[in-house]
Amino acid sequence: MNDEHTSGVSRRGLLKSGAVVGVAAAAGLGTAGVAHAQGGSSRKGERLALVNGKIHTMDSHNRVVEAVLIDDGVFVETGRSVPVGGAKVINLHGATVVPGLVEPHVHSVSLANRPGYHTPLENTTSIAEVQQELAARRRAGVPEGQWITSMGGFHTNQWSEHRMPTLAELDEAVPDRPVFLYTRFTGPCATNSLGKAFFDAADAGPLPHPQYVPVNTAADGSIAIGSFAGGPSQSALYLLRTLQTFDDKVRSAIDMMDYSVSLGLTAHLDDVLFPTPGPLSPTQVLSNLDHYRMYDALLQLHREGRMKIRLQTNFLHNQADPDLPELKERLRNQFQFFGDDYFRTGSIGEWAAPISAGATWFEAQRLVAQAQWRNENSVQTLAQLEQVVEAYEAVNAEFGISHLRWMVHRAPCVTTQLIDRLKASGCGVQRGG
Repeated sequence: MNDEHTSGVSRRGLLKSGAVVGVAAAAGLGTAGVAHAQGGSSRKGERLALVNGKIHTMDSHNRVVEAVLIDDGVFVETGRSVPVGGAKVINLHGATVVPGLVEPHVHSVSLANRPGYHTPLENTTSIAEVQQELAARRRAGVPEGQWITSMGGFHTNQWSEHRMPTLAELDEAVPDRPVFLYTRFTGPCATNSLGKAFFDAADAGPLPHPQYVPVNTAADGSIAIGSFAGGPSQSALYLLRTLQTFDDKVRSAIDMMDYSVSLGLTAHLDDVLFPTPGPLSPTQVLSNLDHYRMYDALLQLHREGRMKIRLQTNFLHNQADPDLPELKERLRNQFQFFGDDYFRTGSIGEWAAPISAGATWFEAQRLVAQAQWRNENSVQTLAQLEQVVEAYEAVNAEFGISHLRWMVHRAPCVTTQLIDRLKASGCGVQRGG
């Protein structure tokens, strides 16, 4: 560790403006969120000292120091100790701290509802590393009979073998707990011997649901890809979701927050999932949850004062019905930005209606503008970005939206002209991949 004091440390441009949105402790499951819980955000005009910690400066040398001094939102000194005169002092008691990062478009509620003991695999590069991560998850304390899972967040292309692990490879990693890997929205999937036995028993018994398609787990543990209408992977996912209790969902929500702060992401704009109200069914894919109930576990944690991230939730509407009944009721009955600093409602987004819905989509933009709500649209092509810009200009002329901070998310490409037109309407764009 470099103990030398440094003044005016650069934050790689991230914190250059002095807008320190928060500080998150990310040492481990027991200490994550400590600084937040003790009021660790730097507010305008405040002098704040964090001491006795392991603080990642994110400077050009990636130094880790024991203390920092923040003056009016700007990191002014770092080192083994800092002057604390006139400052609010927070003793971190050894916790690890990273500057708070904002994720402006995410679906963390999906991770918060994963069945089983979810194991992030997005940083693995080979099946051997996958085995290591699964084995480590097992050693961390997964109760007997519980599933070790990894759902979404990875793709076989990232692994040198360019394939899913086999049943034998998953057995080698975890022989005494069922394992289930689910990729993309609709599979394919892979499982080990205990998982195969579970799915085989479900296939052999009375069908658990009228829309259940047999999983038909292959001898190598592979489960065929499904579709948005159902299929083997969806049936396997359905079976695991039926095993979930509310306490399981609370645990998954805690795991999501712990993983988030371990990456330094302390504030999320969550864009929900594709709405599927009503009972679980085997036609639902990984991106489907009941959008009226999917936040229940996080709401419980918020009531208990156990939030470790700041969460704002948008309202995604996937109706192509020209009458837009759900959107109309949402705008009529829901409060925008209702809640507190740790959990609040958001705006309309990822979209108010499918962007491919033509006149129905445009009418949805008009309704949101007329209600004077913030609105956000996700695009995948330059043509869709042009479509959104034209619509924003039209509703701005009719209702005035320049003060509402309308956004375009995930634009894969932009032009200077389109950016200038968005700025003229008081709107913004987020670059995406």
